[in-house]
Amino acid sequence: MTDPLQIRIADYLYELPDERIAQFPLDQRDSSKLLIYRDGEITDDQFTNLGSHLTADSTLVFNDTRVIRARILFEKQTGSKIEIFCLEPLEPARELQRAFSLPSGVVWTCLIGNLKRWKQGILERKITAGLHQVNLTAERIHGEEDGSFRVMFRWSPPEIPFSQVLDGAGQVPLPPYIHRDPEQSDSNRYQTIYARHDGSVAAPTAGLHFTDNLTTALQQKGISLLKLTLHVGIGTFKPVTAPLISGHEMHQEHFIIPKETIRRLYLQYGRPIIAVGTTSARTLESLYWFGVRLYHEKELKDHYLLQWEPYSSRLEACDPLKALEAVLTYLETRQLGYFAGATSLMIVPGYQFRMIGGLITNFHMPGSTLLLLISALIGKEWSRVYKHAMENGYRFLSYGDSCLFFNSVRF
Repeated sequence: MTDPLQIRIADYLYELPDERIAQFPLDQRDSSKLLIYRDGEITDDQFTNLGSHLTADSTLVFNDTRVIRARILFEKQTGSKIEIFCLEPLEPARELQRAFSLPSGVVWTCLIGNLKRWKQGILERKITAGLHQVNLTAERIHGEEDGSFRVMFRWSPPEIPFSQVLDGAGQVPLPPYIHRDPEQSDSNRYQTIYARHDGSVAAPTAGLHFTDNLTTALQQKGISLLKLTLHVGIGTFKPVTAPLISGHEMHQEHFIIPKETIRRLYLQYGRPIIAVGTTSARTLESLYWFGVRLYHEKELKDHYLLQWEPYSSRLEACDPLKALEAVLTYLETRQLGYFAGATSLMIVPGYQFRMIGGLITNFHMPGSTLLLLISALIGKEWSRVYKHAMENGYRFLSYGDSCLFFNSVRF
């Protein structure tokens, strides 16, 4: 592998004019443009024709996480507006589903907008949560080294679960490069049609292009559709400020993969496995490395994959089928129906993909970790692909158009 410590972010920059960043989604999800890159050739199509570019023995793997209404706005008596962006729960529970069910008195890690206007004191606002009128307060506990803050939320009536409080108080967390306030339509459009498990603070945007009609057509062709869950954190989209990628820290993101999904991946291996989005790709590749651990050690000391762990000579790769078999044996021995863990895996040029033969994704920010992942898949051709997209009217980023990339090394 290429030494990731030597990768310069300056080599992954390109000019992205503001007018090329999609501010709104198209009226029809699958009417977006689709750029296909395969074996050095670039072709253009519409996303609704995705199935014509996939063989009948392909498998698509979707991330079925659901975006929470993570942005909460407060207004001080002075008129200053404070935005609190909820990232992940801390107390009294860190596990997401339990954290959403908790009554009043929870602490979350948050980002704070207009921080200079909130140096002390308790913020307060009244909201409607379900059938209840609720008084919600926020108290800043202390700051962290990474610029985030611990914030205590309390509300009355106290028995209402935090999930209802978020639904009543929060807004859709549109990315900062969408320069407008969320609209009612974003509640639907900034969510995949198959979103199921609450927990993400950003949408897995590659999946936004899928419709019920399209997924039905794919299944009728014989293409398999599998699901996993990775809750997308703000770290996935955190700008890289270091000159070398070795200076960038990836935050952990939690995932759950059903045993049945792993079993079908095992049976399907050797035929095209296409990840729908970079989050699905990172989850699948992380699953492989957990399988490597289990293949060699038969046990897991922890369920966390560090960002550079696969690049270490300590972790000796093995055949992906053996890795998947090791995970299945681990689950069967413990009578578990899913594999759960957390990953900080950073995929950069030089990484060898073990699980995926292709990727459906949107266009990414210059100098981002996501663009590095694309370069890991198709090499320096990413620059020619992005130039083609720029010259042919493609729309960029979350609400933009889509790409289908094939890893020519494997398929």
